[in-house]
Amino acid sequence: MKKIFILLFIINQLIFAIEISSKKIENANTIFLKIVKKNIKEPKLTLDKHNINFFAFSKEKDSYYALIPISYYKELKKYKIIISYIENEKKVFKGIPIEVIDGNYKSEVINVDSSKVVLNEKDKQRVSKEYEEAMKIYETTTSKLYIKEKFIYPLETKITSDFGKKRVYNGTLKSYHSGTDYRASVGTKIKASNDGKVVIAKNRFYAGNSIVIDHGNGIYSGYYHLSKMYYKEGDLIKKGDILGLSGSTGRVTGPHLHFSFRIHGVQVDPLQAIRVLNNYF
Repeated sequence: MKKIFILLFIINQLIFAIEISSKKIENANTIFLKIVKKNIKEPKLTLDKHNINFFAFSKEKDSYYALIPISYYKELKKYKIIISYIENEKKVFKGIPIEVIDGNYKSEVINVDSSKVVLNEKDKQRVSKEYEEAMKIYETTTSKLYIKEKFIYPLETKITSDFGKKRVYNGTLKSYHSGTDYRASVGTKIKASNDGKVVIAKNRFYAGNSIVIDHGNGIYSGYYHLSKMYYKEGDLIKKGDILGLSGSTGRVTGPHLHFSFRIHGVQVDPLQAIRVLNNYF
């Protein structure tokens, strides 16, 4: 019996399980990675020089999870995720191969007022300042996880423009569509997709009246072009709370809701990220 107990103890100490949402991932998508290992410290991973910490996965004992955002501009090729942790005062490394593939995003032509495409110096300074302020927030990873259950969508209306479309403004390729657009006439109620803390609530040049929620662990959702905002920075939000009303503020051709997602500062497809997160939370 003693020998069996010792053997089971040794096997238990050696168990290392990995669960990954996908090893073949489209650009601008998100990977969920979970590891199960007893008695380890400081689990983290590296992908192409991008370091990401693991967080305790509260649903399971001795489990840790990490979200890996793949940039829209990530080179399409094979990579290796390097997992590291400290066990018995020694650093241990594990490798997981993945491949980034083309999301095959479409193009769309948009005609807007030229003042919104060719910016004057004052507008350039405003846009630059707003971008720097936002990125400082997005690149901050809050250790507290606010979410306790699955995400919902801010609207259930028709999607008028999918994430990832190449945006051709007045005949010139300027960017890609960094969120998902929902049909919404002015005054439509917009719901928070999950619990969190408001970290942006202001009018911005491109996004108009904007609310951004920090859900914790590097997860952020954004709600843009609002006509009214019902919350301010620092407010705590519950899933389903009415954040404000849809509108046509900022750079738009008409009223709608632009819904966005960032993970560890990287812009990702919000609907794909929600599907992945809802599989685990």
